[in-house]
Parts: sequence; structure tokens; C-alpha cells
Amino acid sequence: MKTIDIANTTGDVARLLDEARENDLVVRLSDGSEFLLIALDEFDQEVAKSRQNSRLMALLEARASQTTTFPLDEVKRRLQL
Repeated sequence: MKTIDIANTTGDVARLLDEARENDLVVRLSDGSEFLLIALDEFDQEVAKSRQNSRLMALLEARASQTTTFPLDEVKRRLQL
């Protein structure tokens, strides 16, 4: 994901950004291209950055595909609880 800083907004862009503060927007161009415009908070930004981390995504994918489970008694035994 790339961040673009805009110092001054005018006209249509300013109106779109004001609207996006309240509602997620789909912006459609005359050629049919569509873009999603949403206001981000810090959590949204952290999620987006995490999704770009290929090592983290690979780890999560590997963990999600694990099917082995352990009974609670086995976990307690292994952790010496």
C-alpha cells in the first residue's frame, strides 16, 4: 500500500474526502473502473500493513492449516501445570 500526502484539497476531491469521513464510498469512473474510498483509523492501518508482511501471512496461513489438536490435560502436562 502506498500513502500519498495531499496538502490542499479542492472541489470534487475535498467533497469526496468529507463524505468518506462518514461513509465508505465506491468511486466509479466513466470507463467503469471502481475504487473504494474509506477513512482509516490506526487499527485499519495496522491491519493493512500486516497484510503486506509476506512472512507473517505465510506463518498465519501455515497455522490456519494445522489440524492437530491437543486435549487440555495434554497441554497442562506439557506445560507442567
